[in-house]
Amino acid sequence: MTVTVRPLTPADRDAVLAFAKAVPEHDLLFLARDITQPKVVDAWMDGIESGAIHSLVAETEGKLAGFTALLVDPLSWSPHVGELRVLVAPGQRGKGTGRALIEGTFRKALELGLAKITARMTTDQHAAIQVFEELGFRAEALLRDQVRGRDGTTHDLAILAHDVGAVAGQHDAYGLADR
Repeated sequence: MTVTVRPLTPADRDAVLAFAKAVPEHDLLFLARDITQPKVVDAWMDGIESGAIHSLVAETEGKLAGFTALLVDPLSWSPHVGELRVLVAPGQRGKGTGRALIEGTFRKALELGLAKITARMTTDQHAAIQVFEELGFRAEALLRDQVRGRDGTTHDLAILAHDVGAVAGQHDAYGLADR
């Protein structure tokens, strides 16, 4: 099965909403906002158009298989940090889709000159944590009872981070900067 990764555009709005409504609620808890809500997805699309959010989408057989969002805030105290959000369809997990999306987003972070990328997920998302760690992310924080599902159950969030600048330096040292 071939996975195509491309920039997410506002034309993908309805597909993103349908995708979000099809995944289990627990898979959405690490996101800062509920992307099953049209107004939230509309704000996301506005962020893409304004350049505050950089998103990729993975497609397989013409269907949405996953996406990323890299949020940057040049007006904050941390304009050098991007927050990465990744969501992959349950049936696409373990097939490299998330890894391809993260690697594509990492290239965008390098292009933007970011020094650090953070990612957050619930602590029971072991496979996701493993993929991030394999890509060089390391745990930096644990936020207890940070998110609450619709049923009222709270969940801890892990925050992982990646030093983009160090990897960019390694690429330069090995002559990989132009790849």
